[in-house]
Amino acid sequence: MPILNLAFKSLWNRRFTASLTLLSIALSVALLLGVERLRTESRASFANTISGTDLIVGARSGAIQLLLYSVFRIGNATNNISWQSYQSIRQHPNVKWSVPIALGDSHQGFRVMGTTPDYFRHYRFARDHQLRFTDGQPFAGVYEAVLGAEVADQLKYKLGQEIVIAHGAGRVNLFKHDNKPFTVVGILQRTGTPVDRTVHVGLAGIEAIHIDWQGGSPMPGMSITAKKAAQLDLTPKSITAALLGLNSRISTFKVQHYINNYRQEPLLAILPGVALQELWDMMGVAEKALLAISIFVVLVGLTGMVTVILTSLNERRREMAILRSVGARPGHILVLIMGEAISLTLFGAILGVILLYALLIGTQPLIESRFGLFISIDWPSAYEFTLLGLLLAAGTLVSFIPGFRAYRYSLADGMTIRI
Repeated sequence: MPILNLAFKSLWNRRFTASLTLLSIALSVALLLGVERLRTESRASFANTISGTDLIVGARSGAIQLLLYSVFRIGNATNNISWQSYQSIRQHPNVKWSVPIALGDSHQGFRVMGTTPDYFRHYRFARDHQLRFTDGQPFAGVYEAVLGAEVADQLKYKLGQEIVIAHGAGRVNLFKHDNKPFTVVGILQRTGTPVDRTVHVGLAGIEAIHIDWQGGSPMPGMSITAKKAAQLDLTPKSITAALLGLNSRISTFKVQHYINNYRQEPLLAILPGVALQELWDMMGVAEKALLAISIFVVLVGLTGMVTVILTSLNERRREMAILRSVGARPGHILVLIMGEAISLTLFGAILGVILLYALLIGTQPLIESRFGLFISIDWPSAYEFTLLGLLLAAGTLVSFIPGFRAYRYSLADGMTIRI
């Protein structure tokens, strides 16, 4: 205890350099735990991009491909689902609710999705959060649109503004449905999901803008006005995909087997959670790279601490000699130097945790409103405590380097005046 007390006094005597070393370690710890917390919450948010949906149904392809175009609006479907098949699946006794999805159009680079008002009631994300409106309400008319938060922010759209939908999913489109504009009636709150980058319209609206089209292009010499098109039968002929909610989770595999073996046309039903996990595993390299970078930052902080202590040893040679002359043994010198390094590591870790939580408290509302990512402010997890334990172990290990060097200093060496 007297040696450790002496270590604290020694650090206080060199408080300026000790404070800089302490801050360096604290920032490294805050970065390590911050990256880990962000990685964990991002993974949870990714896994909860869609929740409460038991099955996603689309044309037979691959599970990840179906997930990408139906949930993330990436890529295109290999085929569509006929409206008759969708109605048959919808009427299955184990299906509680269903939401059809029609894709294939865009607006200034943002995907346009045709659906029904049920989408706003049943779609869930991030641990069963429901879609909410910043302004306006769900669409009801044929030519009404609801914008995701990102669409409204980037394009500076407001309620009542007219927008024109283009044919195709690219940013550059040769054909536009400019004779049938849509009116913005609602803007959704930010969710941090692909919903933010989507323009939502009714299935009837998708049918109306294509009523005088055939084979992906306008029919020559035929142009139906928006008013007349709205009076026609706008029942869809096909859809891109469908979201299903079941009466019971127990029936999930039964309904999935029924859809995957559907005789009228080749269909595929996937479990969103399983497909999301497969997709995340494919992206695991980036996740590990983030963690590796933060670990290297911590190692740089510890290396800086060792460098500072080693540099100061040359200036403290006479101090070591005086301690030896009053009865301190080489082992005491070893404990003194190691005690200083371990104290810096310990208090740096504590200060790093405090900095992290202060940062989380200050930026949590901004991150949630801007990116839709909710970062919980909870006690450190068992894994985070493990990281802190490994940090202290590493600090103890590297403290042996300057400690052993000081241990080797002899009394005669400390009293020798070098010219």
